[in-house]
Amino acid sequence: MKICENRVVIITGAGGGLGRAYALAFAAEGAKVVVNDINREAALAVVGEILGQGGSAVANSDDITGYDSAALIVRQAIETFGTLDVVVNNAGICRDRMFASLSESDWDSVIAVHLKGHFCISSHAVKYWREQAKGGAKVAARIINTSSGAGLQGSIGQSNYAAAKGGIASLTLVQAAELRRYGITANALAPAARTGMTEQVFADTMKKPEEGFDYFAPENVAPLVVWLGSEASAEVTGQMFEVEGGKLSIADGWRRGPQLDRQGRWAVGEMGEAVAQLMAEAVPAAKVYGS
Repeated sequence: MKICENRVVIITGAGGGLGRAYALAFAAEGAKVVVNDINREAALAVVGEILGQGGSAVANSDDITGYDSAALIVRQAIETFGTLDVVVNNAGICRDRMFASLSESDWDSVIAVHLKGHFCISSHAVKYWREQAKGGAKVAARIINTSSGAGLQGSIGQSNYAAAKGGIASLTLVQAAELRRYGITANALAPAARTGMTEQVFADTMKKPEEGFDYFAPENVAPLVVWLGSEASAEVTGQMFEVEGGKLSIADGWRRGPQLDRQGRWAVGEMGEAVAQLMAEAVPAAKVYGS
């Protein structure tokens, strides 16, 4: 039996890149897929590929950044396929600027698509799953979020994108802690792959080789996402996975490092020496991308 047989999956931003790879991989493993993309023609093209391979899928072009429109995506999944099991939050955009040149619209648009988009559709899905659980149904639901190395360690020229992706990492931790009681897991990944967002900045680095292993192919990330969307991943929640080529790792999250206890209030004049001692003992953070 295929690992996602008859599971119903919504994938946002699935008209190309990583989302398309996920959609095809889920369908190959027996899932019924709602291919969401703001570009309806792109979504329909992916649905056509899935149907042509004997799979089951429908297209959706509702906006994930609006709470009411995101509800329509969840509703379509349930009305078309009878239920919903997995939400893969994949859609994203970039508006790269150095922070001193970043406009309010650059900030708002990136935060809306990434961070608010993750909230809107997941909120409606979770309300559906919670009602199922309260009604006595066995729920095996999955939220799969998309962060980034930029969100884990920062990236020069991407303060808006890094802030959104860092927010998604924290959101995933809270979702995992709060939602497990309902049979819902929440995990995130920071993929390194060739997508529409990498075409300008990393086009040469990530281009497809003429032969051999395609290191940055989106298809390299898909197996993890499909497995996380299956019932087999029930014991895995609150994790941040990094995927690059054939490499798979779990990110080591924020934790308290070296500590000094004054046993009372610190004086301003004591701060310099104390901070210097802590910094000398601390494990250095990974460098900000581009620095």
